Amino acid sequence: MKIKNNKTYLPRDISWMYFNRRILQEACKENVPLLERFSFLGIYSNNLDEFFRVRVATQNRIAECEDKEARRNRAEALEILKEINKLNSQYARDFEQAIREITVKLRENNIFLLKDDEVDEEQFQFIREFYRQHLNGRVIPVWYSAVKQLDVENDENIYLAVRMRKQNTKKSVYEYAFLELPVDICGRFVRLPDKGDQRFLMYMDDVIRCCLPLIFQGQPYTDFEAYSFKFTRDAEMEIDNDLRNGMLQKISKGVKSRRRGEPLRVLYDAMMPKALLKQVLSTLYLDKLDTVLAGGRYHNHKDLMKFPDCGRSDLKYPKWEPIMKKELSGEESILQLIRNKDRFIHVPYHSFDSYIRVLQEAAVSKEVKAIKTTLYRLAKDSKVVKALIGAARNGKKVTVVIELLARFDEASNINWSKKMQDAGIHVIFGVEGLKVHSKITHISMKGGNDIVCVSTGNFHEGNAKAYTDYMLMTASRPIVRDVNAVFDFIERPYSLTRFKELLVSPNEMKNRFLRLINEEIKNKEAGKPAYIKAKINHITDPDMVKKLYEAASRGVPVDLLVRGNCSLYTDLPELNGNMRIVGIIDRYLEHSRIFIFAAGGEEKVFIGSADWMPRNLDNRIEVVTPVYDPDIKEDLKRVVEYGLKDTSQGRIVDGSGKNELPLAGDEGFFRSQEELYKYYKGVEDRS
Repeated sequence: MKIKNNKTYLPRDISWMYFNRRILQEACKENVPLLERFSFLGIYSNNLDEFFRVRVATQNRIAECEDKEARRNRAEALEILKEINKLNSQYARDFEQAIREITVKLRENNIFLLKDDEVDEEQFQFIREFYRQHLNGRVIPVWYSAVKQLDVENDENIYLAVRMRKQNTKKSVYEYAFLELPVDICGRFVRLPDKGDQRFLMYMDDVIRCCLPLIFQGQPYTDFEAYSFKFTRDAEMEIDNDLRNGMLQKISKGVKSRRRGEPLRVLYDAMMPKALLKQVLSTLYLDKLDTVLAGGRYHNHKDLMKFPDCGRSDLKYPKWEPIMKKELSGEESILQLIRNKDRFIHVPYHSFDSYIRVLQEAAVSKEVKAIKTTLYRLAKDSKVVKALIGAARNGKKVTVVIELLARFDEASNINWSKKMQDAGIHVIFGVEGLKVHSKITHISMKGGNDIVCVSTGNFHEGNAKAYTDYMLMTASRPIVRDVNAVFDFIERPYSLTRFKELLVSPNEMKNRFLRLINEEIKNKEAGKPAYIKAKINHITDPDMVKKLYEAASRGVPVDLLVRGNCSLYTDLPELNGNMRIVGIIDRYLEHSRIFIFAAGGEEKVFIGSADWMPRNLDNRIEVVTPVYDPDIKEDLKRVVEYGLKDTSQGRIVDGSGKNELPLAGDEGFFRSQEELYKYYKGVEDRS
């Protein structure tokens, strides 16, 4: 099939807007618990902020490029920006409607989110006292007349633009100022005293509105009005290519420069007076490609992810405690258990503590010589790092590859790197020109019998409570050899390294995936079993898109679970109905990557860190491993099959952006995450 960019390849950034809408749709579902609906609105908002900082910033740069050879790219970028702004405006209306509906339903459940003009005298006095104890000295207004450009303000924060009238003037003479809300210190929501069963909350925005006379105390102003606004900067760091600077210094410099990125999106209260809006926009230096969007009274809705539950656990999802697998939680050596048989955990259904136990045992075992691991993102109080530091102190040779270019985690990773270096750990700061995105651990034992862990997600305790990720623990000699070779490749990048078992990018992963799909096409034509099933985050690589179209058009069933970006259309007549794509949005973020090929009746199953995007296949070091243990293969097939059956949280991803729910079967609605948790819990209860 010939790929025509405007016909059969959906641009990545448009498909992302469709994905984020699926999150917004979840917030609008009446059967989702109320406080969880607020959380989904927060996730939607936070995603959108990052999208504008990175992807829209990139499209803006392309559109503004004056290189003659980039003319076609400029035209495409302009079209994409136009569609993004159209969809953003449409979705913003749905978002504001959802906020209003949920707020009303909260009141029906005796949770009241009060505005500044809705408080009684007792509540007003509480707010004034709250200001004196917690906010005094933390809220400093800046006069608009004193600034030309908001070049030092943080775009992760929310601001109030204030209009006040001068006293003792015959005509209405106004002064304008802005102030930053102290959300980082005091939170976005302030809990007021309860009244019986009634719970009362206020946005920090409205607390400040109540206290404006105190903030401007001693100044000749009256009739204070305050309207919220926020802006989003270009967050793509310009990394210095001067090789005389060390990688650590370059990234530190880039993180600092991010704050100076140009604003490219502004959200403001639609009720803001025109003269005040003019003041706000004049200090942001926007151009014609930037987005200026009128909205509601409140912005920075990412804070809704931390909305207080007010003790109402009934308005949240029931707790699913992570399951500790009995086979991995006894007194027997977990390293020996892995040497006896391949093991797995599937977080957050299973507890991440099993992996922590692997590291802890390795840290103290006298049989362990060395530990190597890759780290991409790290928890705030990382048990992983503490175990590695313990291993180094016990004389183990510990090597950590830490990716300093993990977007928005650069500063945290720098800090952890310094702590590990101080403890004697050999820290490798990624690879120049290649992000190290693989999730692998190698534990070297005396006398051989090494073990490795290969995961689909980060070794991060926090993520392991919210992201679905799969980890294989194995002592398979061929896989162990290849994992060790990956670490050698990282230390000597761009060297000719061949892998027998693993699929590794940027070496041979893409070609091997393409060959696997070609084998399915040949098997179909030969009358052998042929199908492709995959669970993945993103599919945007043009070559992979083209090959999947070819497989489906030649009769190979292609069933995909795709959470995020997806450049495929499934309703093309050439596909003959052979392609089906489902996107799941539920309490856990779907993050695992699983690949299943019929292989003529001898199924091949893989897991790993890579999505089918150019960045993963061409510009990162990624690792995908085959899975040979029959029990683990069956479990991986179960995960994919459950997802494809999901008629409760699954959405049809067909390239249209409609995100419709699949039709329920005869057995009613099927919710894959709930059914997986029940299954895993049943396994442990029976063992």
